[in-house]
Amino acid sequence: MFDGNWRTAVDRGLEPIGESLRRTGISADMVTLVGVLMATVATVAIGSGHTRLGLLFVALTGVPDALDGAVAKASGTTSVRGAYLDSVSDRFTDALLFGGVAWYLASTEPGHIMMLPVAIMAVAMLISYQRAKAESLGFDAKGGIMERAERFLVLGFGLLFPELLIGVLWVMLVLTVITAIQRFVKVWRQATAVTPAPNEKVANRRNERADRLAERRARRAELRSRWLDRRADR
Repeated sequence: MFDGNWRTAVDRGLEPIGESLRRTGISADMVTLVGVLMATVATVAIGSGHTRLGLLFVALTGVPDALDGAVAKASGTTSVRGAYLDSVSDRFTDALLFGGVAWYLASTEPGHIMMLPVAIMAVAMLISYQRAKAESLGFDAKGGIMERAERFLVLGFGLLFPELLIGVLWVMLVLTVITAIQRFVKVWRQATAVTPAPNEKVANRRNERADRLAERRARRAELRSRWLDRRADR
């Protein structure tokens, strides 16, 4: 939802900051790695029970995540390698943060409630995979009610008010599942639009078989003609 409505405007606003960082010699990869470091500190803080301190570092994690692209554009170093690093670091950061929440719940709550953030992380990974696979097939899978930016915001609210954290996580899980369904339906419709109808598929298979049969007959006829020519030469 954030990507579709505000991403372009935010990226445009960050361009001057990216240019300033470029002048200092900071690369986009360095910015990305700083974000991973901030996420690691946030994970330790959350897991040890300092949720509000963890929230501070979660917010700091979002800053490099927003700026690495601006720095890459300003320095003219946008590349497939950089995009790959950014995507992998995003997934790693998500795993760290929700792992920290699971660590915190395991230390403070009875039962298996610690699996709640693990479930959110699993569905979030599915959402990321849906987009990556759809784009590799030429489809668009962006959008949904609970994308990565929204997950950060909702998680931040839960860390600010830890007494509400479990309820917030349940809401996040439901909305994340809805997002996965939304993306699946979106890509399914796109794929259906370019998939031949069943009758057309049958007709195509019949035509292919007929073409192969005609090709074999022509080959046999050619071989027979050559054989007859050899006999005539004798």
